[in-house]
Amino acid sequence: MALGIECLLCDDPARAHDLAAVLDRINAERKDVQQQMVDAAEALVATLPVPEGEPPSAYCLHDEAWHPGVVGLVASRLKDRLFRPVFAFAPSEPGSRTLKGSGRSIPGLHLRDALAAVDARQPGLVERFGGHAMAAGLSLPADQLPAFRDALQAQVATMLTPEQLHSELLSDGELSADELGRDLAEQLRLAGPWGQGFPEPVFDGIFTVLQARPLAGRHLKMSVLPERGGVPLSAIHFGGWTGAPPPSRIHLAYQLEPDDWGGRRSVQLLVRYWQPADGRRI
Repeated sequence: MALGIECLLCDDPARAHDLAAVLDRINAERKDVQQQMVDAAEALVATLPVPEGEPPSAYCLHDEAWHPGVVGLVASRLKDRLFRPVFAFAPSEPGSRTLKGSGRSIPGLHLRDALAAVDARQPGLVERFGGHAMAAGLSLPADQLPAFRDALQAQVATMLTPEQLHSELLSDGELSADELGRDLAEQLRLAGPWGQGFPEPVFDGIFTVLQARPLAGRHLKMSVLPERGGVPLSAIHFGGWTGAPPPSRIHLAYQLEPDDWGGRRSVQLLVRYWQPADGRRI
């Protein structure tokens, strides 16, 4: 944080450039660490038992090699994929037997209230905690992690119905060919900021896939043509590459955003979900 503040306040262009370069390098290193941790967390989830085919009401993931400064990002990524509250834990510092955990929640579950209920039922299990409805953090002894996991899962099961543990993607409808352009994309960008209780609009429609390829080995980059007519559009699904291209006709849920990369003034579809266009609605 100190480097960022110094860079913003610096009135020496050469010094500011050097600081910006350091910040850029730190950010790149953080992205690498985050991706490694997310990959490890997904591999860990794949090994967990699923009794009677029903995933647990909440996940608590831990790895001794994880960095405590990135566990919140890992929890956020896994929460989106699993649609369950997720806590990710790392040693508070190398060699420490105290774990630092960061959690992210799903709609309908106040995460801090869940932690407060666990603490009230089992005093001393959690050393300290804090947060709000959608995100919370805590610390606890490493040997207490299994007990905390069991207590959290039991508490979450009392606070959420089975229906709330199934994700729901709401669409604002289908856009016409005339609306799939820069004007609406600019209006949407200016209408924000979006956030909890004020989500960014999501649209859906059927598209023909003209081209599809992996990007950076993890993301799905496509050129798609709206079935209702119009011009080909660029689309990207971050983390959406599964090892094989999608079918030639797909139903997309997407956000429309300006595309200014490389000085272009175009639009792209930020894909939130897709499925084969087999007549079923998303």
